[in-house]
Amino acid sequence: MDTDSNAPSGPLLEVKDLRTHFFTRWGTGKAVDGVSFTLNERESLGLLGESGCGKSMTSLSILRLVPGPAGRIVSGQVLFQGRDLLRISEQEMRRVRGRGIAMILQDPLSTLNPVFSIGGQVAEPLRVHRVVPRSGIRERVSKLLSLVRIPAPESRLNDYPHQFSGGMRQRVVGATAISAGPKVLIADEPTTSLDVTIQAQYLRLLKELQQESNLSIIYITHDLGTLARICDRVAVMYAGKIVEQLTVEALFERPAHPYTEALLQSIPRMDRKVHRFPSIEGSPPLVYDLPPGCAFAPRCPRAMAICRSEAPPETRLDPGHSVACWLHAKDEHET
Repeated sequence: MDTDSNAPSGPLLEVKDLRTHFFTRWGTGKAVDGVSFTLNERESLGLLGESGCGKSMTSLSILRLVPGPAGRIVSGQVLFQGRDLLRISEQEMRRVRGRGIAMILQDPLSTLNPVFSIGGQVAEPLRVHRVVPRSGIRERVSKLLSLVRIPAPESRLNDYPHQFSGGMRQRVVGATAISAGPKVLIADEPTTSLDVTIQAQYLRLLKELQQESNLSIIYITHDLGTLARICDRVAVMYAGKIVEQLTVEALFERPAHPYTEALLQSIPRMDRKVHRFPSIEGSPPLVYDLPPGCAFAPRCPRAMAICRSEAPPETRLDPGHSVACWLHAKDEHET
């Protein structure tokens, strides 16, 4: 049953103080540690950060697909169209996955089953969610493959994943994700395995799909170049926390957190000659051995004594721009 007309006003998706922990022999790993953000209709939000900072685990937590038994969502809310997904039954959650919120994983080879045909795999969400009558499934699948620019889609329905190139497989994964008409699409580094030319084509395709299907997108990446092409806003993650939220324009013009600044400085500049490319010293901390205070303090060139003992509060700099850093909290308290 379509409930769009009864959907409440406000954000389409709202994540509040989400915490996902892993209970291991080494201790409790805080993979997602108090994450909060909103996603509006037809908006693209980027989750940016290094590998291991909690981006993918945040998206898996939204869909309640955290790998168990070690991983558990311990607290928080995930409000989708006003309904808390962490409080509904597993049967209700199955109806949300694919139909309400869909996900594109970063490796199409692990997503597509090599022993099933392409047509059968794209058709599966249609059958599960009963989007179209059984007699219309083949036609719908053909249209979906055409939508993602698969040449001669009708003749490729019985082909298998190994008969497609990497770029075509990634597009097939996209067709499968949007087949049931979701409201939110989570794209987890979908261009990682693609070359530069195909990357640009795929990003253009995502924008076209968003416009044609009225999608809201959560785009997970560590690539600032691809993020700038597709996102409206950005949430910068580090060690399971969001350290800064801002628009894409503000990200490149006035980043506030030292980690965000370091990510930008790590991008090679064609207009400058350098003897050594800038990099962020050290490595992200292990989630089950986080330092006290700000997790970025051991790598931060501007860290103060308070950074190593107390976690910084969130400070609002401008409408739509907030940062968790003592440099700005200190300035705010002084004024």
